[in-house]
Amino acid sequence: MTNTEDAKKTLLVVKRNGKKVDFDGSKIAMAISKGFNSVINDDENEKYNEKDVTKVYQTVLKRIEKEYANEEKIKIEDIQDMIEDALQKFNYTDVYQNFSDYRERRAASRQAFAGEKKMHKFLKSLEGLGLKNASEEDTKRENANIDGNSAMGTMLQFGSTVSKEFYKSYLSKPKFSEAHDNGDIHIHDMDFGAMGTTTCMQIDLKKLFKNGFSTGHGYLREPKDIMSYSALAAIAIQANQNDQHGGQSIPAFDYYMAPGVLKTFKKQFKQAIYELLDYSGFIDFVSMEKVEKEVDKLESIVFDLDSFECIYKNSSEVRRIIEKSYDTAYKKTNRATYQAMEAFVHNLNTMHSRAGAQVPFSSINFGTDTSPEGRMVIENYLLSVEAGLGKNETPIFPISIFKVKEGVNYEPQDANYDLFKLAIRVSAKRLFPNFSFIDSSFNKPYYKEGDYTTEVGYMGCRTRVLGNVVDPDRAVTPGRGNLSFTTINLPRLGIKHGIVTNDKADIKGFYEELEEKMELVKDQLLERFEIQCNKRLYNFPFLLGQGIWMDSEKLKPNDRLRKVLKHGTLSIGFIGLAECLVALIGKHHGQDDEAQKLGVEIISFMRKKCDEYSSKYNLNFTLLATPAEGLSGRFVAIDKVVYGKIKGVTDREYYTNSFHVPVYYNISIIDKIKKEGVYHKLTNAGHISYIELDGDTTNNLEAFEKIIRIMKENDIGYGAINHPVDRDPVCGYVGVIGDICPGCGRRAYEGVSVEKINECNKNCCL
Repeated sequence: MTNTEDAKKTLLVVKRNGKKVDFDGSKIAMAISKGFNSVINDDENEKYNEKDVTKVYQTVLKRIEKEYANEEKIKIEDIQDMIEDALQKFNYTDVYQNFSDYRERRAASRQAFAGEKKMHKFLKSLEGLGLKNASEEDTKRENANIDGNSAMGTMLQFGSTVSKEFYKSYLSKPKFSEAHDNGDIHIHDMDFGAMGTTTCMQIDLKKLFKNGFSTGHGYLREPKDIMSYSALAAIAIQANQNDQHGGQSIPAFDYYMAPGVLKTFKKQFKQAIYELLDYSGFIDFVSMEKVEKEVDKLESIVFDLDSFECIYKNSSEVRRIIEKSYDTAYKKTNRATYQAMEAFVHNLNTMHSRAGAQVPFSSINFGTDTSPEGRMVIENYLLSVEAGLGKNETPIFPISIFKVKEGVNYEPQDANYDLFKLAIRVSAKRLFPNFSFIDSSFNKPYYKEGDYTTEVGYMGCRTRVLGNVVDPDRAVTPGRGNLSFTTINLPRLGIKHGIVTNDKADIKGFYEELEEKMELVKDQLLERFEIQCNKRLYNFPFLLGQGIWMDSEKLKPNDRLRKVLKHGTLSIGFIGLAECLVALIGKHHGQDDEAQKLGVEIISFMRKKCDEYSSKYNLNFTLLATPAEGLSGRFVAIDKVVYGKIKGVTDREYYTNSFHVPVYYNISIIDKIKKEGVYHKLTNAGHISYIELDGDTTNNLEAFEKIIRIMKENDIGYGAINHPVDRDPVCGYVGVIGDICPGCGRRAYEGVSVEKINECNKNCCL
């Protein structure tokens, strides 16, 4: 197929509007594929497969090669006629009928909208949204947080689809949208391109809470206790989600919540002293005004009670009352903190944004605040995650990230080592928290002791923001985020230049085309950046209006946004390094040291180009290890149609996540971490490495901790350990279930009494 396409490089396709474009076989393949997909059975079993598509595709290409060998142009209608002829030739009657009917409908649409240029593109994109479920329609599954089958979710998808087509037709250069449609690149969140929204945010709650804030429907006062702190943190995440298309993260959750703990303690301490003095008959002998004044001076929930000597003077009884009041206040504060953390977790798993169709994608980073208040927040947050949701479900949001730091929580003598151990225990049961490493070679240079804003913060998905070429003195995490990112299809480049389609690998040609794609993506990101910069403060009432983004409080209503958005990141992503290497040289980096060497060279090349762009444009161009999600399936589906099923490359339903060693490849934990660790320092826009474990990890916490330490030793920036989490369908117990459910004692396929279920549910809710 590749040779046929090469022979057609000089052939031009004449579109209906008279525009001439280069011949592109992938578009023909996609048209044929859509025809076959239109007749998938209602029971979701495929009637046809890629072999049928390839057979028709090859027939059309050979006919073009034969009939247009000496021609310079071919009309798009002629190509469609050839597709119909091939479908009839091979007796694909139902596919032919759908394809033909579709052409007629499209012709009618173009006629109806002849005076509205490009309007017909909208109709094409809207087809299927109202008639198919999310399992059939890719557009409905593009955002994992949106229920594409719900009424409001479908409504949002209609708007999203129209917005995407508007962006491609009116705001973006055709070469960018064509590269996206062809599968050379993937422009993420294209539907928000016209809106000029940014991707994600690390929210500075200290700044937000200082004087209170407005959500646009009312003003919220500065929080006065830990429950209010946690509630407003959830509201801030929800409100900011409506101004951005990506996720929301809190970079120093423990530091931000700690003042709320102290405020709560002070209130409880004052109340306890008053009640005990009154109960003991000493209320008339102690000045409550003086008590409140002394309590207000406190800077911590842990202090020397001798500081209250001016209250109790020489009265041992009053001192005992102060001591007892302290114990009472401390216990009540601890309990209130747990309830606040529990409410925070429940809120973020139930509250909706975007017209009720989406749960905000939320993340929090914590683990390094060694103050008594910060430690209380960390401990109770972890315990609330360990307890689970109302029916013992594992909470998905917020994705929690425990920050590991030498001298803080890494060794037994460190102040927060006990919390590190607790985080391990909770993660072994609930999958979260994940772990980030402040001492990694690419995170540590930014760290300034005593300044938590210089600690790296990650989004749960992997996005990272820290370095700042625009203002190196402000290389911090809070108040910044990613502006937009676009991903390059690495396996396709490997196929075109590798041994799977050529006698030998053309490495030079590979790098030349990779550079072309990076230039293309760079220009596309700059184009989108200009759209973002041309928006105004009033377009983002919370993100900018409430000063969430760095320096946004300095904006005037009609200011362009470049002066603040320049602190964000523009990221070039990649996917499928493993399949790219297999296509190029026959092995991926998990299998072979030479492949690993080439893999590192490829990603280093990409990082170097990003650094060059940063220097040239004085903007934060960064390299992203793109997560797979739906994109890996989209790319491989297109490439499978164009290039056929290639072993180790296009023979699965997905391309491998970023630089990961394929999950199906048998490799030791240590080797996997070592192989992937070298890529973390190259991907400064974000990265993650996963380790998959079998069995009940709660029974071997030492091994769990050892893996985390191996990650740190091998320069991992952000890592996670995945393991089985079962759920008993009868009693709802969540955890690893062997032969007998620990919740209700039921064996597999056995029933259980209603009384036992009620007893189990009651215990789970305690």
